[in-house]
Amino acid sequence: MSITTLKINGQDVVTESGKTVLAAAKEAGIPIPTLCHLEGISEAGACRLCAVEVKGTNKLMAACVTTVAEGMEVETHTPKLQDYRRMIVELFFTEGNHVCSICVANGNCELQDVAIEVGMDHSRFNYRFPDRGMDLSHSQFGIDHNRCILCTRCVRVCDEIEGAHVWDVGNRGEACYIVSGMDQPWGEVSACTACGKCVDACPTGAIFRKGTTTGEKVGDRAKLEFLVNAREKQEWSR
Repeated sequence: MSITTLKINGQDVVTESGKTVLAAAKEAGIPIPTLCHLEGISEAGACRLCAVEVKGTNKLMAACVTTVAEGMEVETHTPKLQDYRRMIVELFFTEGNHVCSICVANGNCELQDVAIEVGMDHSRFNYRFPDRGMDLSHSQFGIDHNRCILCTRCVRVCDEIEGAHVWDVGNRGEACYIVSGMDQPWGEVSACTACGKCVDACPTGAIFRKGTTTGEKVGDRAKLEFLVNAREKQEWSR
């Protein structure tokens, strides 16, 4: 196994070559905020919250899709990055309809947690109040597009772990939204196995189990990583 040596926040870090900056930072105990990242599935680089500064380039690099390099020097929590991350979270809240007080994931929401972490208590941007709907056609689950942040975790979990590929992203630009099947009501998609992995993967209250009320949704994120290890390494316990 070849190794790579780099510096993260001035700290010498040694990791396996080919790993991402995010993985190397995690191994070193250096936290980097994320929303679209989820252990056990591929990276999408969608939310950009994990952006870091790399010496030698003026661009902010997404840590989840940036591979470590020998001698790389990375900064993860500069004032510039903190301002950038707060702006991203503000845009998430203004772009959708996130009313935490009545959300099923209130108190167990990764978007909410990140907002607290970056110190966002208000948005400097105008709220858009988009006209988005809900799909309650499934017998067990529902999806509220008002709370979706297009992290695509549900898309990747359903495709890569369950193998059903029920979910995808429809349209372009600001009109993008998560679609089931061929833009059918979720309850009519025969490929859905009702496994609930998309519910566990969702970082907000966008996908939920029916009957869940305010603050009751709890996702088992670790189950997804366990399933990947179980299949690849035959580790069937946790």
